[in-house]
Amino acid sequence: MRVALLTREYPPDVYGGAGVHVDELSRHLAGMVQVTVHRWGSGDGPRGARAEPGGDGIEVLGHRAWEALDGVAPELAALRAVSIDLTMAAAAGRADVVHSHTWYAQLGGHLAKLIHGIPHVATVHSLEPRRPWKAEQLGGGYALSCFCERTALEGADAVIAVSEGSLHDILEVYPAIDPARAHVVHNGIDTDAWAPDRGVDALARHGVDPSRPAVVFVGRITRQKGVDLLLRAAERFVPEAQLVLCAGAPDTEKLGAEVTDSVRRLSETRDGVVWIQRMLPRHDLAQLLTHATVFACPSIYEPLGIVNLEAMACETAVVATDTGGIPEVVADGETGVLVALEPAAGELGPSDPDQFAAEFAAAVNDLLAAPERAAEMGRAGRRRAIERFSWAETARRTVAIYERLRGV
Repeated sequence: MRVALLTREYPPDVYGGAGVHVDELSRHLAGMVQVTVHRWGSGDGPRGARAEPGGDGIEVLGHRAWEALDGVAPELAALRAVSIDLTMAAAAGRADVVHSHTWYAQLGGHLAKLIHGIPHVATVHSLEPRRPWKAEQLGGGYALSCFCERTALEGADAVIAVSEGSLHDILEVYPAIDPARAHVVHNGIDTDAWAPDRGVDALARHGVDPSRPAVVFVGRITRQKGVDLLLRAAERFVPEAQLVLCAGAPDTEKLGAEVTDSVRRLSETRDGVVWIQRMLPRHDLAQLLTHATVFACPSIYEPLGIVNLEAMACETAVVATDTGGIPEVVADGETGVLVALEPAAGELGPSDPDQFAAEFAAAVNDLLAAPERAAEMGRAGRRRAIERFSWAETARRTVAIYERLRGV
């Protein structure tokens, strides 16, 4: 069976969980089906596609946006995505199944289905209507991204949710989707690559003191990840705790400025605030996670949260928001602590941000005060990651969906 995976992110250009997912899924699928990855890139060949280096028997084609759409207007970013969708759809004709990831590529999957008569599978890593703050980033392009997602998901032969919580959101946002076409396939984690690293070289490079307890956050600077809520909570962390923010790529200049100002004010009231604003290699991240007393995930929207699995695989206790797919990953009281999110009517964020920040800080401080309990939660987290989340199982269940659609 020949499968075309359509994605914006693919190594070496991975900045979020969707990119990690496609990278791992493609490598595990390659042993079962013939895989071609269509990714955003610098395509300059026929139909805008260019062959790129691949591994594990995977063919990789890079696709570039139309030059006529170059510019800085925010809506042009969405139009460039649509232009790439067109070249991806044109190039996917040899596939037996086309499988798209995120709205950036899902319209391409839908068009490939229409043009070539092949089944379209769409994995939902997040939902555009659940991220209204993206209007700040895309302007009128946000309406276009919502259109692309709705059209693709409602027309897909199979829709894959990465958690039961995400499945509930999908069917609530898009009631036209037949539940019989919707499936849950959890993300996985490579527990060989993500494992405890007791070294301290990465800590030294980034100015983290291994003798002090540390609270670590890893994620993009976006409203979704709740960085502003974490910085509020950090005002209440016990004085001896360090806060290590691995946070960059702000959605907008305005949001970046807000976070910069908040970090500056926090640093004026406490020491041990370390802000790493670039993407780190896996070695450095694994070491930072291993030495963390607590990993903090204050997201207000999270279909699953691969980053929590990465922390758990490194034997780190997690304090996270009780929302979306997070409770399916973090076992409350066993591998970490979940903090309730009580949103205002029609909103995703907490109705009382200060109360949420106080409760989040209290959960973190409880574990900082009980390092042995935190360590045991970390060990339980790694066991849970190994036993319940594997990319091999993710790939197996995904291929089963392909085969069902092809009548195999």
